[in-house]
Amino acid sequence: MVDGLIRLMEGENTGPINIGNPGEFTMLELAETVKGLINPEVEIKKVENTPDDPQQRKPDITKAKELLGWEPKVKLRDGLPLMEEVF
Repeated sequence: MVDGLIRLMEGENTGPINIGNPGEFTMLELAETVKGLINPEVEIKKVENTPDDPQQRKPDITKAKELLGWEPKVKLRDGLPLMEEVF
């Protein structure tokens, strides 16, 4: 993602360009994945969505691919343990 952001900042393209993972999953699925990989003892707390909470979390990265030559290289399941090491 950092590489995509650098390409965006250094390029001539303006306007919204999604830099993200095009895989779609719910917040519960994400929480369960993090729990399984990082700490199986953690309790997942469910709360009400806010009115402006997006119902779809699957960014269209077509512009990033076409204009920046960028797409994700690390899968979520592979990147989470790496991120945990940093935090």
